[in-house]
Amino acid sequence: MEAKAIAKYLRVSPRKVRLVAENIKGKPVEDALNILKFTPKKSAQLISKVLYSAIANAGQIPGCDVDALVVGNVMVNEGPSWKRIMPRAMGRAYRIHKRTSHITVIVKEK
Repeated sequence: MEAKAIAKYLRVSPRKVRLVAENIKGKPVEDALNILKFTPKKSAQLISKVLYSAIANAGQIPGCDVDALVVGNVMVNEGPSWKRIMPRAMGRAYRIHKRTSHITVIVKEK
């Protein structure tokens, strides 16, 4: 059995989220939550929210043991970028890309 949760349009770069996501793949849920709790990055809090949601979704499946769950996969995809303009010298303008992420967490039973 597996359950998943998705968070979309999160205002953090996918490259930064992937650094944290690699730390919890394949770990038991309890260990993954502890790792995320003590990781000093913004993306750790966002991934933990999605992980809690995936655990809650697994709890709705009849016959699923929530204590025996393992983080199966964490996928971080790129969402749409916000395009902004930054004024520069001599009347020029540079484009700024504010990137967004889609985070998918899949939990499985051992």
